[in-house]
Amino acid sequence: MSGDYRAISVTELITKRYNQMEFTGAWKRSLGCPELAGTWIIYGKPKNGKTAFALMLCKYLTRFAKVAYDSLEEGTSVTLRDAFLRVGMLEVKGRIVLLNKEPIPQLILRLRRQKSPQIIVIDSLQYTGMNYNEYKALKDEFPHKLFIFISHAEGKEPAGRVARAVRYDANITIMVEAFKAFASGRYGGGEPFVIWPDEAIKYWGN
Repeated sequence: MSGDYRAISVTELITKRYNQMEFTGAWKRSLGCPELAGTWIIYGKPKNGKTAFALMLCKYLTRFAKVAYDSLEEGTSVTLRDAFLRVGMLEVKGRIVLLNKEPIPQLILRLRRQKSPQIIVIDSLQYTGMNYNEYKALKDEFPHKLFIFISHAEGKEPAGRVARAVRYDANITIMVEAFKAFASGRYGGGEPFVIWPDEAIKYWGN
């Protein structure tokens, strides 16, 4: 387990420099200017725009760091390929890597290497097989990386005990419903992010 457990003064805390991402536009209005570390969780029911939002977010995050997308659930399926194409992922192909169902132990070995990706998206949390202690161990070993977990949903909650626990621990939680993403976090923002306007209008109206 890594970490710096020494006591610090109030002056050290106030003057400490944080690696925050300077989001702009709709991303800033939704998520604020988050730190490039910690845990986020994205959850929602199927066919509501969850994968589309996650990939749009991945594309945007490549402005700030290299991204690894671990496709545990779909692998390199044709549907995932089409989703990558729809969001224009070819434009940032040198800043994102797709991992084909890479198990968590193998992912950990990858992240221990020098110059490994700074942002790791895991799709989905239910396919990791991790319990909450294993999640915490992953987060503690890599305190300067950002982990984004995609989760199934039950009603308006992440599906399963582990996912719900991750939600309470996360720096940012994002619920996707009817092509809108509703974020709640520690960095400001809070405005719903519209994923596909035409589809969102059918459900939400103007």
